[in-house]
Amino acid sequence: MRLCGKTAIVTGSRRGIGKAIVLALAAEGAAVIVSDINLEDCQKVADEITAAGGKALAIRCDVSVKAEVQEMVSQTLTEFGKVDILVNNAMTSLLKPFWKISEEEWDRNIDVNLKGAFLCSQAVARTMIKNGWGRIINIASVSSGGGGGAAPMMAPYTASKGGLKALSEAMAVELAGYGVNVNAICPGPIDSGIMPESIHQRYLKTVPKGRLGRPEEIAGLVVYLSSPESDYMTGSAIVIDGGLSNI
Repeated sequence: MRLCGKTAIVTGSRRGIGKAIVLALAAEGAAVIVSDINLEDCQKVADEITAAGGKALAIRCDVSVKAEVQEMVSQTLTEFGKVDILVNNAMTSLLKPFWKISEEEWDRNIDVNLKGAFLCSQAVARTMIKNGWGRIINIASVSSGGGGGAAPMMAPYTASKGGLKALSEAMAVELAGYGVNVNAICPGPIDSGIMPESIHQRYLKTVPKGRLGRPEEIAGLVVYLSSPESDYMTGSAIVIDGGLSNI
């Protein structure tokens, strides 16, 4: 197992891509923090991991609230003594033409998808710098400038994910000298169980692979970026989209 002795926080990990990520990291020996806004669902995932012999702790956290982020990191340090890996996966979105989006809806998308990643990264960077090793992995999107074009009727999501990709590049440069790698993953359409059926069907007609991606395929890339094998890789934005961005 490649991640024995490591501790990972994965935000937005009660379902979908985030759940696949915590399961994959735990299977590689990492102690994992299952974090989301629904503690009951987080606990179910944590129980699944511990039943399989892994180490997991469920923590409720709204990543857009600094105090909650700091408490999550504090609980992690108390329980496991360090944070080696952070996966910023928490996100929200809505389907609406941009001219109909309220200021509150815009702010919520930016606060969760971009500000939340900033707050979580800032909170763990201090301990990673102290330890001289760390991995921060941001789940951006193929619509964030990694190819594939903007997602229609998802202006706040697209803007926030574009900002997350840029933030990843900036943090990578600042943290490289401290042994901390920062990379972004830009998924295309993933069958995570939350995509509206109309969009699902549209992507089935346009993705060259002829199917949506699986959450486990994103999780496998996260495991690689968390492992010692990726030591020379930082500041990258990796597209995984079944060829969508090439058409």
